[in-house]
Amino acid sequence: MRIGDLVRRTGVSERLLRYYEEQGLLAPERRPSGYREYTEAHVETVRRIRCLLAAGLRTSTIATVLPCLAPDGERLAPTCPDVVGQLRRERDRIDRAMQDLRESREALDLVISAARL
Repeated sequence: MRIGDLVRRTGVSERLLRYYEEQGLLAPERRPSGYREYTEAHVETVRRIRCLLAAGLRTSTIATVLPCLAPDGERLAPTCPDVVGQLRRERDRIDRAMQDLRESREALDLVISAARL
C-alpha cells in the first residue's frame, strides 16, 4: 500500500509517518520509482508507535523497545529481558517530570493567590 493508504488506515499524517521513518521506527520498502511501499505489518507498527508515544515514551526509546514488544491481547508485552528495566527507567523519568509539574503548579498557585484583583 502507498503512504496515503497508510494515512487512511492509521489516522497518522504523512508528515508523521516520514518522521517515524527518519527516527528508525518505520522501515517501508522502496519501489524502483522511489515510492514507499507499506504492508499490513506497518499498520500494526504505527499503532504500536502511537500507543508507546501515548504512554510518554520518546521516539529514541521507542526505537529500542519496539522490536522487543509483542501483542498480548489488548496490550503489548516485553519479549526481551532488558526491556522491562528500560521501561521502568522511563516510568521513573515520567514520575520525576510529574513531580516537577506539580511543584510548578504549586508555585503558580501562590502567585495567582497573591493577586489583588
